[in-house]
Amino acid sequence: MDDPLQAKAYAEADFSCGDEALIKRLQEYLISLCKIPSPGSMIVDLGCGPGNICERLQCLWPDVMVLGIDGAQAMLDHALQRQKAMAAELKGLTYRCSNLSSLVNQCVDLKCSAALVISNSLLHHLHDPNLLWQVTKYLAAPGAFVFHRDLRRPLSTKQAIALQQKHMQEAPSILIRDYLASLHAAFTLEEVQSQLGHAGLDHLHVIEVEDRYLDVFGTI
Repeated sequence: MDDPLQAKAYAEADFSCGDEALIKRLQEYLISLCKIPSPGSMIVDLGCGPGNICERLQCLWPDVMVLGIDGAQAMLDHALQRQKAMAAELKGLTYRCSNLSSLVNQCVDLKCSAALVISNSLLHHLHDPNLLWQVTKYLAAPGAFVFHRDLRRPLSTKQAIALQQKHMQEAPSILIRDYLASLHAAFTLEEVQSQLGHAGLDHLHVIEVEDRYLDVFGTI
């Protein structure tokens, strides 16, 4: 998402309800498995965009290091501006511009480094969804927890339009357009289960959440 206008629209949009729900669900998973990140450990947020989730993670666990990774510098420019305005609360937060295909080959320092690997609405953007699962395995330390949330594809265009109208009614036009495209590009539960099987991660859980999401989670 290197288009400055598109990045600006996403950075200025109010995703606070969805972000809060994601963090709440993550906490529930971590508490149930006694996997709360310990001080000094690393959380990696893949496809972090303008940093919404990274900021929440850092504020929730201030003694943890949070690394946000995104392939679009235009997005990270907004993340860095926000970080500067919240410098005192975000001392353990850093950002890196890299696409997933480069991570495994060029970021040796990140191999097996993360106690928690997370992404939000990243999977449907990938031409090769296996990239997300391979990068997850590469980044995760032994025993790491992983949590990926994405949209799930509706059964029909009619359902997709209904979801668009329900959830994006007051959003900027560029986000409304992108949302419908994202729903069509998203995967079903069965497709994600198949991807995990090919990646050797079929022990991870895949569940449908609310009327539009899939959660993939578990321990590596």
